Amino acid sequence: MSFERSLTLYRDRIEGVLERWLPAPDHGPHRLHQAMRYAVLGGGKRVRPLLVYLTGEAVGVDPARLDGPAAAVELIHAYSLVHDDLPAMDDDELRRGRPTCHKAFDEATAILAGDALQVLAFQILADDRMMTPDPAQRLTIVSVLAQASGTEGMAGGQAIDLSVEGTRPTSRLLEQMHARKTGALIRAGVLMAAHSGERLASDRLESLSRFGQHIGLAFQIQDDILDVEGETGVIGKTAGADSARAKPNYPAVVGLDEAKQRARKLCDDGLQAIDWLPEQADGLRQLARYIVHRDH
Repeated sequence: MSFERSLTLYRDRIEGVLERWLPAPDHGPHRLHQAMRYAVLGGGKRVRPLLVYLTGEAVGVDPARLDGPAAAVELIHAYSLVHDDLPAMDDDELRRGRPTCHKAFDEATAILAGDALQVLAFQILADDRMMTPDPAQRLTIVSVLAQASGTEGMAGGQAIDLSVEGTRPTSRLLEQMHARKTGALIRAGVLMAAHSGERLASDRLESLSRFGQHIGLAFQIQDDILDVEGETGVIGKTAGADSARAKPNYPAVVGLDEAKQRARKLCDDGLQAIDWLPEQADGLRQLARYIVHRDH
């Protein structure tokens, strides 16, 4: 099967899973449920669920066992976007080519939608009967996602992001911010899949963790590059928004050429970390390359 066909099938699969878990729009409280669905089902690359499925494919895990983790990591991502777009955070008006959640509804509803999406992610991990039956593995999966969402992950990265606005941080601090705000959740997707099948040796888990870390940081650096070079109609959000808010990004700190070199190097290092995986991991390898070379 071609890489493109594989992505299409997995994207279709996660859309169906998300549709099943999200509350129906005609079920009250209607406005809240409509906002949740608006935030999640309005398109997107679905990179994090794809990483879950393709990592599982690489290590021989049945996709049915991965539906729960794939949905959970995407719901955490969706909630983070809803909250990041709020006026108190990044104050964005456009997401995925349409009004952000608080613009389409209102700020209070957007806050509640984000809160509810976060809780739903962990409800799925608790309730999905198709996931691994091993209770220790299920707890590990919950822990991985929780850590990636908290102060050592996404929330901590956003706090650093707010603290450096209007300053010129070092590249080291910027990488720390990106590793938490974006990279931690991408790494979590890889590890959640790795903990869903046959137990892997510790060195194998560590190599997958390194892969996730490298690819996660490369993803955000590429996002920063697209903020400079991309077009609003293509990237689905306002191009140049970082510079307009005096918000430091990777090209602004190290230069555009060095940012591109860093993203490519991270991709190469990530691929090297999983060179032990068989040919069935080629889809995962191609996704890593896509992350660095994408235009949106």
